Amino acid sequence: MAENKEALAVNTNEQGKPAGQAPVKPHQEGKPNFHQNKPFNKQDNMFEEKVVAINRVTKVTKGGRHFRFAAVVVIGDKKGKVGFGTGKANEVPDAIKKAIKEAKKQLVKVPIVGTTIPHEVIGHFGAGKVMMKPAKKGTGVIAGGPVRAVIELSGLADVYTKSLGSNTPINILRAAFEGFKELRTADQIAKLRGKTPEELIG
Repeated sequence: MAENKEALAVNTNEQGKPAGQAPVKPHQEGKPNFHQNKPFNKQDNMFEEKVVAINRVTKVTKGGRHFRFAAVVVIGDKKGKVGFGTGKANEVPDAIKKAIKEAKKQLVKVPIVGTTIPHEVIGHFGAGKVMMKPAKKGTGVIAGGPVRAVIELSGLADVYTKSLGSNTPINILRAAFEGFKELRTADQIAKLRGKTPEELIG
């Protein structure tokens, strides 16, 4: 028995592991573990989001009432890209996550001239109407409610807006986005007509 114990002691190192295996080195503090951490995605931190509205939706069934939450979220990079989305879930955070995911699929490029829009436009969607006018530098964002969130996240600093129809947040947002889609800069119009911007201005 004594000989077997001595042989076992020879075949093991100080940590109690077989002598043939190298001791496992502890992870060094201060250095990232690239095998466990996911690669950093710049797209995740590119957009800012604002929650425009959260509604509680009730569904009545034989078993009773089921409550869910519907969220409307606007996202933008303040450089001309903006989008909005809606999401429904049993919890508010999950509804917001769904809305953000949908908003990233519906991004719109807003043409910005200096700090404002190139020309006046009225966006229509259903009973919703949103009028947007260019403003001088220093005027600020003259808007309220959902439209203000869209204007600020798009990167516009000086603009007049007015809601002329429905006050439903989702209709106002859709009307504003329809207006954004109709905006054109002088360069874009000149390119469509095969002229230079100077020829259009006269």
